[in-house]
Amino acid sequence: MNANTCCSPQSESCTTEATPRSATRTYRPAVDIYDAPDAVHLVADLPGVSENDVDISMDKNVLTIAGKVEPARFEGTVPFTTEYGVGNWERSFAISSEIDRSGIDATVKDGVLRVRLPKSTEAASRKIRVTAG
Repeated sequence: MNANTCCSPQSESCTTEATPRSATRTYRPAVDIYDAPDAVHLVADLPGVSENDVDISMDKNVLTIAGKVEPARFEGTVPFTTEYGVGNWERSFAISSEIDRSGIDATVKDGVLRVRLPKSTEAASRKIRVTAG
């Protein structure tokens, strides 16, 4: 079992959702996925994001991380150029049955979101003893 079979991205691109009055741009933050013997780890760099800015949900076999980054405001200034992605962001991942959904947890510190997806004990690899017999 590896990270590719346990957790795979649903979409990689930036999308624009059309609404009657405006368009809302949704960013897709880069996410690194690490495989460990007991869990799969998602790591996303989200500068300026705190725990109150992150919403993580699980619907059937899809884990979604989402939130919003507000633009920096400096009193008495007008933006000359802006390259930092602000606004809504979202990523979704297909989660296999090998993940223990009840044990998923997440932390955010210094703009880095870490989501731990523990592997179920049934899915863990193990050595099967062979006896004479």
